[in-house]
Amino acid sequence: MISAPFGEFVMGIDSTWIKASGAEDSDEFVEMRRIDGMIEVRYSKDGETGDVLSFTPAEWDAWLDGAKKGEFDHLVQ
Repeated sequence: MISAPFGEFVMGIDSTWIKASGAEDSDEFVEMRRIDGMIEVRYSKDGETGDVLSFTPAEWDAWLDGAKKGEFDHLVQ
């Protein structure tokens, strides 16, 4: 698996699941990949058998913009 900073995709590598660099020492994290023009997200512990959420690039950009602005910070406080 390739690790990258959260929200940063490794260009040229589609369908490879990636995780945030801060998740290196944990077995509980989300993984993301770009496949067929969509961004997919899954929970690491569920692996290949778990649910996968799919987002268009526009949906992903909107969510990422909100995350960068701190709009979801209250969910983890």
